[in-house]
Amino acid sequence: MSESLFDRIGGHAAMDAAVDLFYKKVIADDSINHFFKTTDMKKQRAKQKAFLAMVFGGPNNYTGLDMRAAHAPLVKNGLNDAHFDAVAGHLQATLQELGVAEADVAEVMKLAGGARDDVLNR
Repeated sequence: MSESLFDRIGGHAAMDAAVDLFYKKVIADDSINHFFKTTDMKKQRAKQKAFLAMVFGGPNNYTGLDMRAAHAPLVKNGLNDAHFDAVAGHLQATLQELGVAEADVAEVMKLAGGARDDVLNR
């Protein structure tokens, strides 16, 4: 059995480091940080870590909403492709900064891109 993307990236420790760095980038980005103005970032980080672990083939402890339901209020507030691209760019930069292998970064970005229509409720 081949090793999961979750394990190749570095497991829980890598999820912790990646999510923390990712949200630092997101919150510093004035083109998207307004979507997080009322978000409890401690809870958001925990949800994101659990979500990514599940998506990357690790343990499934995610109890949040599906992508469409979770992002529907944001879409009503103007979430669009440019915002999605900004977030995806921060994800890619985070993984590269943390030294994740390019093949694994590419796999993550393919997964992220596959969620675009659900996130944007199309």
